[in-house]
Amino acid sequence: MIALTLPLPSLRLTCALGRCLGEAARPGEIITLAGSLGAGKTTLTQAIGQGLEVPPSCYITSPTFSILHEYPGRLPLYHLDLYRLSEETEIEELGLLEYLYGTGLSVIEWPERLCSLMPEERLHIELKMLDETARLAEITAYGEAWAVKIAAMQASREWQRLGSNG
Repeated sequence: MIALTLPLPSLRLTCALGRCLGEAARPGEIITLAGSLGAGKTTLTQAIGQGLEVPPSCYITSPTFSILHEYPGRLPLYHLDLYRLSEETEIEELGLLEYLYGTGLSVIEWPERLCSLMPEERLHIELKMLDETARLAEITAYGEAWAVKIAAMQASREWQRLGSNG
């Protein structure tokens, strides 16, 4: 497990982080996003979609009311928002587990609703609002695949720019 805290003082850097994550993603991987309403979970998902080469004509929106939106790209993007669910049995009944382990990248907002269904291997990001545009990303890689990717990103020039620019 790798854990790090990354300051994101601007929307530009939040988007750069998302693009890096989308570019690094492989089929069947999962990113869980936590944070209060308005913390930037959907904004980060939009940038992840850019990294996955989701066409600009497919505008990524919050799936709060539909629970799941699927977007085409280099990999399919399965964007789930579990905010309206109250029990993990609802996740099973709605067939959402098929997406978690499918051929695309699953990005899950409000992952605490998964309870015992929480995937062991995932990248977890908690976004904390510092002000209108600044965020703090607490990133935890569970499992080897994301740990290796995050370590490689940390060593890269792009990641170093993320950590030092505003």
